Formats: sequence, structure tokens, C-alpha cells
Amino acid sequence: MQIELILNRIENLRGRKPYEEKKAAKLGFASLYEYFEDKISKEATALEANQARKTKVKKAVKTKAVAKKQAGSCSCC
Repeated sequence: MQIELILNRIENLRGRKPYEEKKAAKLGFASLYEYFEDKISKEATALEANQARKTKVKKAVKTKAVAKKQAGSCSCC
């Protein structure tokens, strides 16, 4: 799956291919394929971290809402 994704991205570069090749060489990658492999892996880890952060925030919001409901036990609040 990941191999197809890398090859698909390289095929869709069109006019940006020379730019990406220069960038890959500047960053020390031997080929454009290795550069995109690294780039995709970094995107995946960033996406996982973002998802983990979102779930953590949702849990914190839920616990605050429950705490507010429990604090006001009288009918006037």
C-alpha cells in the first residue's frame, strides 16, 4: 500500500519534480523515492499524534462537564 502511495505521489509531481529532486538531494536522500518514503512516514506520525491529542482533549472536556453536573446538587443551581 505504501509503495503504491509513494509511486503515485512521484507520478503526480509533474512540473514540481525537479524542485523535489533538488530538495531531496539537499536534505541528503539518495533518491526521490527515499525522500517521499520519509516524508510520508513523518506525515503518518504527525497524524497519529494529532489524533491522540484530540482524544485527550475530548476526554478532558467530558470529565469537566460531569464535574459541573455533580457540583450543583441543589435545585436552585
